[in-house]
Amino acid sequence: MNGFAQRYVDSFMSGLIARNPGEAEFHQAVGEVTSSVVSYLEAYPNLIEEKILERITEPERVVMFRVPWMDDRGQVQINRGFRVQMNSAIGPYKGGIRFHPSVNLSIMKFLAFEQTFKNALTTLPMGGAKGGSDFNPRGKSDAEVMRFCQSFMTELQRHIGQDTDVPAGDIGVGGREIGYLFGQYKRLRDEFTGTLTGKGLAWGGSLLRPEATGYGACYFAEEMLATRGEGFKGKTVVISGSGNVAQHAAEKAMRLGAKVVTLSDSDGFIHDPDGLDEEKLQWVKQLKNMRRGRIREYADKFPTASYYPGQRPWGIKCNIAMPCATQNELDGDAAATLLANGCICVVEGANMPSTPEAIARFKEARILYSPGKASNAGGVATSGLEMTQNSVRQKWTADEVDAQLHRIMSDIHAACAKYGSEGDGYIDYVKGANLAGFIKVAGAMIDQGLV
Repeated sequence: MNGFAQRYVDSFMSGLIARNPGEAEFHQAVGEVTSSVVSYLEAYPNLIEEKILERITEPERVVMFRVPWMDDRGQVQINRGFRVQMNSAIGPYKGGIRFHPSVNLSIMKFLAFEQTFKNALTTLPMGGAKGGSDFNPRGKSDAEVMRFCQSFMTELQRHIGQDTDVPAGDIGVGGREIGYLFGQYKRLRDEFTGTLTGKGLAWGGSLLRPEATGYGACYFAEEMLATRGEGFKGKTVVISGSGNVAQHAAEKAMRLGAKVVTLSDSDGFIHDPDGLDEEKLQWVKQLKNMRRGRIREYADKFPTASYYPGQRPWGIKCNIAMPCATQNELDGDAAATLLANGCICVVEGANMPSTPEAIARFKEARILYSPGKASNAGGVATSGLEMTQNSVRQKWTADEVDAQLHRIMSDIHAACAKYGSEGDGYIDYVKGANLAGFIKVAGAMIDQGLV
């Protein structure tokens, strides 16, 4: 076809940007995938004729709604709610709910698009979706969070169900929020089903679900490091974030023999040159999960640590970097610093935390680099396992869930290696993950006709 596919992709991207103005995050996510599938489109031009790119980037449904609620002072507050149901070709929609002031339509579409391919990589029958609100739970009382969640679910419940769309948690939505959301869903629908994942263990949740994203990222990193005869043992690890993903990535990395020296939140980061240990990490869990405090308090508690306000941890010398906070937190300059300091492996625990400039630097340096759609898929994989347990009314042991999680992450790595391996032994995990997910979803769409 002599470059026809590349010209088609360039034209497609121009049209997508014009059709979706101002949605920078969505444009970025689509651009990353389309750049990886050009050669496949060249080999299979029927996908161009079937307009798979146009169909796969257009959500099947977008729901946007008003969320009115009352704060503790009796003042009426209004937030905006979203649910983007991107693709159901391989199963019911599945994806988290995010409560954060940054939430807008572009971010929801980018996350739902990423989720489609991430879910496909897990080998489980799940489509892609994402939802959330610009509500900020930080500083809110439990009563305020409950009233907001109940109002949010009053509308959302019309559009979800165990065989239609199964949301989970994300940034700002933890066990507390899932509990309030599930309670309102059950109240309105008069049914007890596995419509939400991340539930409490006493009412349908799965063992190991809180740990799954962080643990899964480390399992994926193990597979990556093994391709070069390396492992976590003796390595220094820099982690961003201090929420659920970061906590459990730190926990698993430490248990695999690494020294974890940083954590962060939106205000800054701490550097503990002695490294975290089980006692320190347990303190962090209490700080963030129970007291909802700020990471700067770590430096007050542990004198060996320093706190750096308004900064991210990428200037700290390390062997392995794990961005586990939010999108576009690691830019080109930060990537250059990591490389100059000897970083050999970057494993994304968050969704699209590296900018295109950072990714380009990592790939040019040919270090081990994995995109979030591959390495942070452990969370949604275990959510899928929770769905299975709910459907059969059984609870698996932690060892059973962990074994399934480990297997899934190994399978994802194998798929990335299959489609991303280059002649000199280098694995382009971005290309591999994108192609593996795209081929599965596109094939299902073709099989099901023009719908």
